[in-house]
Amino acid sequence: MGGRTDADEVGVPGESRATAAGTSEAGPSETGAPEALAECVLCRAPTEYPESHKGITLCPVCEWREAERAACSG
Repeated sequence: MGGRTDADEVGVPGESRATAAGTSEAGPSETGAPEALAECVLCRAPTEYPESHKGITLCPVCEWREAERAACSG
């Protein structure tokens, strides 16, 4: 009876989710606190990767477009 409803439990545990403040969060880190998501280096949209992810981080749309470009580069 903590004031939560089934509507609050949207999505799959461990998937990224948006908070009420409009910022995105990933699943809990090793310390138990939610870890912020990295921004896409091309469009600055939230990605599926935590900020601690090394290397280039792309959102799903930019990843798809990059894969299309690489596949058609001959």
